[in-house]
Formats: sequence, C-alpha cells, structure tokens
Amino acid sequence: MGYRFSDLTTACQADWRAYIEHDFVRRLGDATLDEAAFRHYLQQDYLFLIHFARAYALAAYKSRTLDDLRQAHEGLRAILDVELGLHVDYCRDWGISEAGLAELPEARATLAYTRYVLDTGHRGDLLDLHVALAPCLVGYGEIANWLNAQAFTVRGDANPYEAWIAMYESDDFQAAMHAELEWLDARLAEVTPRRFAELVEVFRDATRLEIDFWQMGLELAS
Repeated sequence: MGYRFSDLTTACQADWRAYIEHDFVRRLGDATLDEAAFRHYLQQDYLFLIHFARAYALAAYKSRTLDDLRQAHEGLRAILDVELGLHVDYCRDWGISEAGLAELPEARATLAYTRYVLDTGHRGDLLDLHVALAPCLVGYGEIANWLNAQAFTVRGDANPYEAWIAMYESDDFQAAMHAELEWLDARLAEVTPRRFAELVEVFRDATRLEIDFWQMGLELAS
C-alpha cells in the first residue's frame, strides 16, 4: 500500500502539531494577539508569499504533464488572487502602501524558509518542491479548520483578525488545499520507503521553518 500526505504529518507529528497549534495561532484565534506582532508577521508574510509565488512558477516550469501544470497554477493563483490581496488591504488600513511593503527588509526567518523551499525545488524534483510547499498551502487551511473547532476562537467583529481566518477557511483556499492533497496523495502512493524517508526530512525541515516564522511574528524578530 502506498503512502499518503497523512503519513508525512504522522512521521512529523510533534512538529506538525507545534506548527498548527502555535501560540501565535492560538492568540490570533482568541483575539489576544498583539497588533504589533500581527503587523510584523503580515508584512513579512507578504515578502514570503512573493517568493512562494516564484516557487509555484518553478513548479510550473518543472511540470511534465498538464495535470502537474494545472496544479502549479492553482497554488500560484491562491497566492496572487487570494492571499496577497488581504495582506495589501490590511497594510493599507495601517498606512503602509504596496510599494512600501515591497521595500521592507526580509527577516531572517523569512529568508531561511523561502530560500530553503526554492533551493529544494532547484536541487530536487517536482515532488520535493510540493512537499516543501505543503506546510504553507495545506497547513494554513488546516489551521483555519482547527481554529474553527476550538471553543476559545472568537469570530466576527470581536476579533480584529477575522478576515485572516475567513480567508483560509474560504471555499477558494480550501479547494486549493484539497487539490494539493489529492495531488500529493497520488504521487506519494508511488514512492519507495527510501524515497519517502527523504521526503519526510524535507517536510520536517519546512514545518520547523514555519514554526520559526510564527515565532518571528511573536517576538517581532528581524
């Protein structure tokens, strides 16, 4: 029997839960996250998403089939048409223009994660790249669903981060997440145990870098 994406999360269970249930996520859900922390995260996430858009463009370039090309396009569309728009709108409300966002310096956590994904994509194959991207695309969708299942989560106008949760629970983003899961499951079903072990390392590294990104937001780290 072949592998599935759930086998990756099981192999990295402690790191995956630490990412999904991070203090940054919890405070975002219960509306206690400091605005300065969210603003710092959001600005860095804008820069982060620019590089992830490049990574999906790389996935399109490395695609050998129309199905693979379409999947890369879905990931790119989720970033350009869904995520980046919210970041720009939030920051505009704080008096930060899109041009101003583009001029911000990248934090070390941003550099580490984005360059890791791009390097993985360049030196590995298409599956390596998608596995490195998965904690972002799949993880954010799962985080929104996890928050909605928690009694402490505040929804509506009482939570200043309502739009963030709403974006990742949206039909568009959830559809992109499930399409990515289907793509990954189909490819993972064909890999050998040795190859799967390599992919576990990629997934674990990417998940730990996501944890560092949350922590960067909480600590206002540069």
